[in-house]
Amino acid sequence: MKKGLDNWLDIAVIVIYLMLVLGVGLWTLCRPNRGSVRGYFLAGRDMTWLTVGASLYASNIGSEHFIGLAGTGAASGLAIIMYEWASLPLVLLLSWAFVPVYISAGVYTLPEYLEKRFGGKRLRTYLTCLSLLLYVITKIVVCIYAGALFITLSLGWNMYLSIAVLLSVTCLYTLLGGLAAVMYTDTLQTIIMTMGAVALTIISFVKIGGYGALQRSYFAAVPASMANDSVCGRPRDDAFNLFRDPVTADNPWPGLILQASLGCLWYWCADQVIVQRTLAARNIAHAKGGSVAAGFLKLLPLYFMVFPGMISRALYPDDVGCVDPEECEAVCGNPVGCSNIAYPKLVMDLLPTGLRGLLLAVMMSAIMSSLTSIFNSASTLFTMDLWRRIRPASSERELLITGRVVILALCGVSVLWLPLVQSSAGGQLFVYIQIIQGYLGSPVGVLFLMSIFWKRMTEKATFWGILSGHAIGVARMVLEFLYPEPSCGDFDQRPIVLSAVHYTYFSQMNMLLTAAVVAVVSLCSQPASEEKLQFVTWTLATRSAALGLLLGVNEFLLPEEA
Repeated sequence: MKKGLDNWLDIAVIVIYLMLVLGVGLWTLCRPNRGSVRGYFLAGRDMTWLTVGASLYASNIGSEHFIGLAGTGAASGLAIIMYEWASLPLVLLLSWAFVPVYISAGVYTLPEYLEKRFGGKRLRTYLTCLSLLLYVITKIVVCIYAGALFITLSLGWNMYLSIAVLLSVTCLYTLLGGLAAVMYTDTLQTIIMTMGAVALTIISFVKIGGYGALQRSYFAAVPASMANDSVCGRPRDDAFNLFRDPVTADNPWPGLILQASLGCLWYWCADQVIVQRTLAARNIAHAKGGSVAAGFLKLLPLYFMVFPGMISRALYPDDVGCVDPEECEAVCGNPVGCSNIAYPKLVMDLLPTGLRGLLLAVMMSAIMSSLTSIFNSASTLFTMDLWRRIRPASSERELLITGRVVILALCGVSVLWLPLVQSSAGGQLFVYIQIIQGYLGSPVGVLFLMSIFWKRMTEKATFWGILSGHAIGVARMVLEFLYPEPSCGDFDQRPIVLSAVHYTYFSQMNMLLTAAVVAVVSLCSQPASEEKLQFVTWTLATRSAALGLLLGVNEFLLPEEA
C-alpha cells in the first residue's frame, strides 16, 4: 500500500479542507447568544432540520464506521449492515416520542431528566458518570484508534503529530463556538463525506466489474499463504446473506435485529451526543425533519462502506484477508488480522491524485465530526450534571469556562489513551463497539423507555434495575476479556455462557431481566403523584406543554421560558 502523500495536489486538498472547516467553526463566533449557556450547549435552539439531520448523521457515522464497517464487510460480508438499517425506526422514535417529553421536562441533559422524573440525585450522578465512561471506552478511544490507524497506514505521517493536529483544529472551534460550531461543521463534513464516499464506491465497482463480479471475486479471495485444506481465511459461504443462521452464524439474524433495534434504544433515544442535536432544533417540526433526513442518510453505509470493504478484500486478498499472524504483523502490525485496513487500502491504491486527497479529507471529516460531538456532549454532561451539583451557585461564565476546560481535559485523555488502544487487538472494530454498548448501554435504554411510558415506575426500581443490568453486563464483559474467542481451527474452551450464547442474545436477556427488576420493585414501592409527573411522562406531557408543540406551535421553549 502506498504510504505518505508525495503529490502537492493531495496535500493542497487536505490543507484547503482543514482551513474551510476551521473557518466555518470560527464563523460561529459571530452568532448571537454564543456567550450564554443555552447558546453554547444547545446552539440557541435555532437549528433547522437540515443542520439537525446532518449533525445526527455525522455524529453517528465516524471514522470507526469507515474503518469498522468496511473491515467487518471485508471479514464476514453484508450482515453487519443490519445495525444501520434495523435502527432506522429508533431515529424517528427519538423525535416523535422522546424529544417532546425532554422538551416538556425542560432539560439540557439526559441525567437531568432522570432527576426531574424521579427526584433525588443518585440516578443523575450515576448516569452522568456512566455516560462519561462509555464516551471514553466506546467513542473517544475508538475514534482516536480508527483515526490513528488510518493516518498511519495511509499517510505515513507520525501518528502523534497527526493526531495532535486533528485534535488542535477540532478543539479550537469546539471550544470557541460550542454546539453551534459543531453542528454547522457537521453539516459541511456530511456533504464532503458523502461526495468522497460516492466517488470511491463508483471507482471501486468499476474496478471490480460490477456486483456480479464482486460476488465471484469475493468468494475467490483466499490469501496465497493459506494451506489448501484449511477453512481458515476462506470467505464465509453466507457472506452475501443479511439473514443468517439463528444459532451457528457469526451474526444470527434474530439477535442482530433485536440488538440493532431494542438494544440500540439507549444510543438513539437516550444518549447525550444524539439527543442534544434534536434539542437544538428551533421547533418540533425541525427536530422531526432532521430525524427523517438522518434516517435516509443511514441507508447509505451499505454502499459507501460495506461494499467497498468487500471489494477491497476481493482486490487485495493477501493483505486484507491475511490469516497468518506473522504475515498480518508485517502487513498492518496486527497479528489478529488486517480487515481494518480495507478502506484506507482502497483510498491509497485505487484513487487518482487529487481525489485521494479528497478521501483523506473525508476520513478527517469523520474523525473530527465524531470528536466534536463527543467533546461538546461530554462537557455538557460534566458541567450541567456534576459541576452544578458541586457548585450550585456557579455563574453562567463559570459554567462556560468549566465546559471548555473539560474539552481540553478530554483531548489530553484521548492522547494518553492512544498507546493503550494501539496495543489492543484490532479485530473487527465495529463489533467491539456493539459488544461494549450492548453490555452497558442496553439496560439504560430499557429504563428510559419505561420512565417515559410507564407512570407507575419509581426511583427505587430504576436504581436497582440499572445496578442489576450493569452487574450482569460487566460480569459478561470481564469474561469476554478473560476468555477471548479462539483462533480459527482451535477448540473452543470458553465457558458455555460465552461459547453457546451470542452477545446479541445475551444483551436481550439482560434487558428483559432489567425490565423485570424495574417492574417488580415499582409495584412494591410507592408511586409518585401525577402532579410530580406532569411534564416528565408521555401521557401527562402530551396533555400539557408538549401538546402544543405536537400541534404545531413554532417555538421550542422550556417551561421556564414559555
